[in-house]
Amino acid sequence: MVVIAAVDRSGRASIVLEEAERLAEAFGTDAQAAHVLSKEEFVALQRSQVDETGSAIPTGAIQRAATEVAEEIVEDAGYEMAAVGLVGTPAEELINHATAQDADYVVLAGRERSAVGKALFGSTAQAVILHGHLPVVFVPVDSA
Repeated sequence: MVVIAAVDRSGRASIVLEEAERLAEAFGTDAQAAHVLSKEEFVALQRSQVDETGSAIPTGAIQRAATEVAEEIVEDAGYEMAAVGLVGTPAEELINHATAQDADYVVLAGRERSAVGKALFGSTAQAVILHGHLPVVFVPVDSA
């Protein structure tokens, strides 16, 4: 069992990591940071690689790149936990990974939204909450 912190390169990562670590300690389990390299990011990396070298990046290298992003996010925030890189649609990959890991919790943060958008959590957070069928801790972002 594990607590999974869903992280990206935004300023929200540190509050997600903090909450995941707090939950992991409280429940005597491990915490893990998961970063999903979206299809758009994958395509951009592939285009860049093809432009520079004339060949595509092997799938394993893309997964390693996503893991490296997760490791950087954890390190930059000053935490120590396992880092996992996933590739695909963020909500779908987070749900699949959390299910495979038999996660105790998935910790997510929202983002500041417009007045109309405040009714929603954000597309990834909302999809994980509604379709994940697993315990989710939603960490609100201060609008300071």
